[in-house]
Amino acid sequence: MTSLFDDAANERRKQSAPLAELLRPNSLDEVVGQAHLVGPDGPIRAMVAAKRLTSMILWGPAGTGKTTIARLVARGAGYEMESLSAVSSGVRDVREALERARARLGEQGRATVLFIDEVHRFNKAQQDLLLPATEAGDVVLIGATTENPYFEVNAALLSRSTLWRLVRLGEGDLRALIERGAQLRGVTVSEAAEEALVGSGDGDARSVLTTLDTAVVLAGPGRAVEVGHVVRARDGRVYHQSRDTHYDQVSALIKSVRGSDPDAALYWLVTLLESGESARFLARRLVILASEDVGLADPMALVTAEAGARAIELVGLPEARLTLAHVTIALALAPKSNSVTRALGAVSAAVRDGGADVPDHLRDAHYASAASEGFGLEYRYPHDDPAGWVAQQYLPDPLVGATFFEPSVHGAELATVRDWRARTNRQDPGTTGSPVE
Repeated sequence: MTSLFDDAANERRKQSAPLAELLRPNSLDEVVGQAHLVGPDGPIRAMVAAKRLTSMILWGPAGTGKTTIARLVARGAGYEMESLSAVSSGVRDVREALERARARLGEQGRATVLFIDEVHRFNKAQQDLLLPATEAGDVVLIGATTENPYFEVNAALLSRSTLWRLVRLGEGDLRALIERGAQLRGVTVSEAAEEALVGSGDGDARSVLTTLDTAVVLAGPGRAVEVGHVVRARDGRVYHQSRDTHYDQVSALIKSVRGSDPDAALYWLVTLLESGESARFLARRLVILASEDVGLADPMALVTAEAGARAIELVGLPEARLTLAHVTIALALAPKSNSVTRALGAVSAAVRDGGADVPDHLRDAHYASAASEGFGLEYRYPHDDPAGWVAQQYLPDPLVGATFFEPSVHGAELATVRDWRARTNRQDPGTTGSPVE
């Protein structure tokens, strides 16, 4: 039974607590996003419904609901919950939590979820402490991490857990949260302001709600939140342009790199960064471009772009601007070839036109009846030949003689293809593009 003091405290809490906390879901049905895990057919929802949990690692970017889902899973399945932060907890804290869990299981028959936020920050000794407890069933571990657990979490602990990947919230999910937040604060949000909130959030629900909360204050009591309030709430780090302009600028960046113009490429890169574009988004676009437009003309371009994307995860903005500029200029200066793109398109069309049987000599011959069917008998092993190559059919019968890969004569691709042709006694049917020799 609540008192007047409790009601007053709750009312003040609504006024002072951040939106991200006030909108924290009370059930899996209220969770926005992550439908692949907690939706009607989601595996985590199924475990909650069965009231039987197994240890798990929730891996995903900030603001995607890892902590919220852990709490709801424990509560929904009827488990007690012990929470630790790997940032501030030591070995003693882990031991005490495990002791409480064992006592609770023995005295009350209640199972415990041990939730560890930022689990990747636990050192090996701390992670090793969890092994016997999770294996014996003293606790169900739910770890949350923004880092790749394959690199950061003890392999033995990973083998005792199921890894669930959380994804950034989509545009529709973020709009739903903005609507809930605006309703709770008793304000309206203009269409342009909502678009700016969604665009600047990069799939991070907490970031979007924090910006909305600040924008509400800047707008003032009873006033609608406009795009200018959102811009001020993010200190200018938000899209100033419309959606069309934004994607036009992304297109200009890609086409400038493809056109080998480092000055223009750098201009559009900085324009996008200044307008609040996500560094991760730009890094992803450059990784795609490295294969699509540089390709085999400079095979190291993809390595450079991928390394840049990883570096951005380590350092973040504003330092990541250097990394993005580095990758952008490197890709703009690189020789260009779209032979991989064209080959992939040609093969995709051929596959869609209809399937074809694998030639008998290429079929799997590692089972007892394969030889009686004639499978694999005429296959010639290239390593047995002094040249390291033998002429034989690899394409399906209907496609013998088809050519999908048409190399260019740019950059390293020319030398690579010439060497391949020399080793395999292939004729030069002609290459695309103009020679650069």
